[in-house]
Amino acid sequence: MKISLILLGLIFLWSCSSVTNSEQQERLVIPPDQLKKDIDYAYGKLKEMHPQLYRYTTRKDLDRRIDSLKQTIDTPLTPVQFYFKLQPVITTIREGHLSLTIPFDKLKKDFHGKKLFNYFKYYIKGDHMYIVENKDSIHHIKPGTEILSINDVPITSYINRYKKLISSDGQNTTFTPYYLKDTFFYFFSMENGFLDQVKLETLYSNKKQIYILEREKQNEVEREKSRSQTTDNKGGLHCSTNRNFQFLDHDNSIAYISIKKFSDNNSDKFYKETFERIKEAKSSYLILDIRNNYGGSLQEINNLYSYLVSEPFTLIKPSRLNSGFTPLKTNYFKKSTPLEYALKGITYPTYFFLKTLHTYKGKDGKFYYKIKADKVTQPNKNAFNGKIYVLINGGSYSASSIISSKLKFDKKATLVGEETGGANDGTVAGFYSYQILPNSKLTLPIGLLLVNPNITLTNSLRGVIPDIPISETLQDIINKNDVQLNWIKDEIVKERENR
Repeated sequence: MKISLILLGLIFLWSCSSVTNSEQQERLVIPPDQLKKDIDYAYGKLKEMHPQLYRYTTRKDLDRRIDSLKQTIDTPLTPVQFYFKLQPVITTIREGHLSLTIPFDKLKKDFHGKKLFNYFKYYIKGDHMYIVENKDSIHHIKPGTEILSINDVPITSYINRYKKLISSDGQNTTFTPYYLKDTFFYFFSMENGFLDQVKLETLYSNKKQIYILEREKQNEVEREKSRSQTTDNKGGLHCSTNRNFQFLDHDNSIAYISIKKFSDNNSDKFYKETFERIKEAKSSYLILDIRNNYGGSLQEINNLYSYLVSEPFTLIKPSRLNSGFTPLKTNYFKKSTPLEYALKGITYPTYFFLKTLHTYKGKDGKFYYKIKADKVTQPNKNAFNGKIYVLINGGSYSASSIISSKLKFDKKATLVGEETGGANDGTVAGFYSYQILPNSKLTLPIGLLLVNPNITLTNSLRGVIPDIPISETLQDIINKNDVQLNWIKDEIVKERENR
């Protein structure tokens, strides 16, 4: 009983102190010498663990950027101010999964709630931002309205600053506008705090207009609901309608599957039931829509691929590590309460054994980690055997790019849309080591696995290039005119007419 009471007391004190520490961290100002130590710490951990740190930039260039950054830090900074200095250097590594995070509980909770800017949906083109949807008709602002400034600061200033905070793979340029429209006001709130109102200067039909936008208040039920929501590792909300399946014509010959995130939650059941229905309907065409899908589970895309081919396949190449000890650096005890820490301590030997068991040294002298997706997988008995189209765009990232790259290389599908946001030749992700910088307390998640699709690598430093390139315009989005999907439908009609 005494042990239980002591344990409960420790948990209570830990939870209270974590909130206090979070609030104190926001107000903390850190001396330059400590910030420079954080920079050296981050760079040292990257060299220690990242399996292809100099893939898109040379060591000489990165060393120079690190040294230049340290020379600019000559006054104390808050963690947020430091983030806005260090993150642009991290992005020059050009590894999309490599991005600093600010571990403030208040920031995360407020970001999920009813925010000041979530009345609208947005579109970014170059250094311009437009409102493309106004569901609640706030101030009767019309879709297509351009935002010129926020609180008298030109929107171009924000966009150009925030673009530098977004990591993308290699020389890819399509990812940034998609991710920026989703994270723009997250960055804005980091800089400016959670304001109750802002002034918007807008332009519509050559007429400028000023609006005062006020934060909508939440009731307790809504507040509790927002607290329960979680984010993925790039900050986006998990979607409750993650997967959608339907037939697009009266005779069920065109099957359509939309996947917003490869979360792996209930995916086995979804694909089993979906492809059973497609097979029963004897559909001739399948449209797989993975636009705006930031990725997720390798296991899920490996399972999905088994429904798209008729012969055995291997989805990815063996996943390379920086060293044989890298898998043991995954922060097994990360964010553990005292009780969880104690329980994890008991299971740690099993964890250690499994990580060691899956690590091996290849004939090339490099270390690799065993994953199910790098083994031969058999096609599913309900695999689709008709014609496959895949819809992709700049928001198709990570796992979405891997499955797109594999489908294109194997000539199993026609890809329609835009170049993917993720690299054609793979990325560094898999599992992570979350490094907390000692003084600023910023978190640097370092991907530990080099994951390449099982293809002949192009070394193009680009995303997956569609077979049929089609881009949406601002007016297409406002009118909900899906030109990419419509092209596929028209192509199917032509094919049927020519039979």
